[in-house]
Amino acid sequence: MKHRSRSLIVLAANTFAFAVCFAVWMMNGVLATFLDRNGVVPLTSAQIGWLLGAPVLTGAILRLPVGLLTDRYGGRPVFTAVLLLSAAATFLISFANDFTGLLLGSFGFGIAGSSFAVGVAYSSVWFERKRQGTVLGVFGAGNAGAAFTAMVGPTLLGQLTAGGTVLEAWRGFPRIYAAALAGTAIIFWLVTENRRPDEPVVRTLGQRLEPLKQVRVWRFGLYYALVFGGYVALSQWLIPYYVGVYAMSLVTAGLISSIFSLPGGVIRALGGFLSDRFGARNVTYWVMGGCTICFLLLIVPRMEISMPGRSVLANEPGVVASVSAEAVVVGSQTYSLRMGPTGGAELPRGRIGPVWRTWHDPAVSVGDQVGPNTVLARGTTHYYFEAHVAVFTALVLLVGVLTGIGKASVYKYIPDYFPKDVGTVGGMVGVVGGLGGFFLPVAFGYALDWTGVWTSAWAILFALSAACLLWLHLTVRALTKASAPAVFEDIEHRPSRARHGTTESQHLAPSSRGASGSWSPDPVGDR
Repeated sequence: MKHRSRSLIVLAANTFAFAVCFAVWMMNGVLATFLDRNGVVPLTSAQIGWLLGAPVLTGAILRLPVGLLTDRYGGRPVFTAVLLLSAAATFLISFANDFTGLLLGSFGFGIAGSSFAVGVAYSSVWFERKRQGTVLGVFGAGNAGAAFTAMVGPTLLGQLTAGGTVLEAWRGFPRIYAAALAGTAIIFWLVTENRRPDEPVVRTLGQRLEPLKQVRVWRFGLYYALVFGGYVALSQWLIPYYVGVYAMSLVTAGLISSIFSLPGGVIRALGGFLSDRFGARNVTYWVMGGCTICFLLLIVPRMEISMPGRSVLANEPGVVASVSAEAVVVGSQTYSLRMGPTGGAELPRGRIGPVWRTWHDPAVSVGDQVGPNTVLARGTTHYYFEAHVAVFTALVLLVGVLTGIGKASVYKYIPDYFPKDVGTVGGMVGVVGGLGGFFLPVAFGYALDWTGVWTSAWAILFALSAACLLWLHLTVRALTKASAPAVFEDIEHRPSRARHGTTESQHLAPSSRGASGSWSPDPVGDR
């Protein structure tokens, strides 16, 4: 009972500390947007992307070595050191005066991102394996710290700067975050106790890194680059996105952005349960497919386009008798025209779907001699798509839910395939996922600079999710063919079998049926 109480205290302390670290890790989504929007430090889209990605890069690179240090020295001293070092770097960023200073400080406080590797290793040694899926899901809910920054950060900046009238007071923002990290470090040290994993066999570093030679590790890493890296990137990028596309205030943009980041963190525990219940493969399939569809829909930008439409042509020769917005009269024949917008009329706002209309502009004057097929009026087609903010936010919310579930389902793969190397493989998968969180916002920034289209970010995410889905599908096909060739052939030729009156179940190999009678093509663990 005493051990159980201690383990729960450690889990609670890990989750809280991770949430604080994650809130600081995502700080630049609010801070960079504020500094640029108020002219304190003018930034290009690419520079904002670098500021969003810099702390993520540091956190990603440090995850593997920090995880190894936790295995060697235990979570209590390592997590405390991460918190204190992050606090020092966060405090120093308050002295920055230009992009270079902000960038260097961002690389520094990115140390906070390595807290994930510490928390995973430190939490797992306090619980038996059968409960670790749920435990790590609870710990992973600390991702919701990003929602805290999105919701509270803009308001805090507004209060510190007196509504933007005392802009230099922004420096108090990172100092408050630094104080929160330092305070958390003290509390963490006082309430926890150290414990290291049991390691009956001493292994060299080379032996520990041996699993990284397998392609499977990097496939899991690519999945995590989407579900975790995409989550991290969007947790920050959505704030300038709402400001730039929908002209929202920073406070409003932060509140709405939290709709994405909050469930994306909290729902990770549900993802662990679903993966235990239905298998990591099935859950990951749904996540990848859902993300691909959502990103495809989000690519369509908010736009207003005018293009040539169908013109009105004369049927026979004659002289133009009259011209108006409603008709052109040639001889005795009247050609009706579709009237265009008058008096500066605007298209209806608040429409969910696209709106388009066509009209004609006369191309002739009274007295003109025209022949057959002469253009009497040129057509114009006007297309308007508002990309309604409610629909956009609903799709973003769905992406947040999917990536939250996906973060758990991808990590569910690891103990199935690498039960003795969860720390090493999980650390490397986390590194690749973190690198995704670094490169994606940088890519978003450059894509926006090059194309001038905000939705280019969704095109990048669509390409990544489609690649993950394709690789997953091809892998499952290969596993199916290798472990159950009879079933694979049955699936491939199902239409011809059906025409001969043979049911699919009659062709399932006995060895491919589980205890419940359901088929699993890979009993080893790629579920």
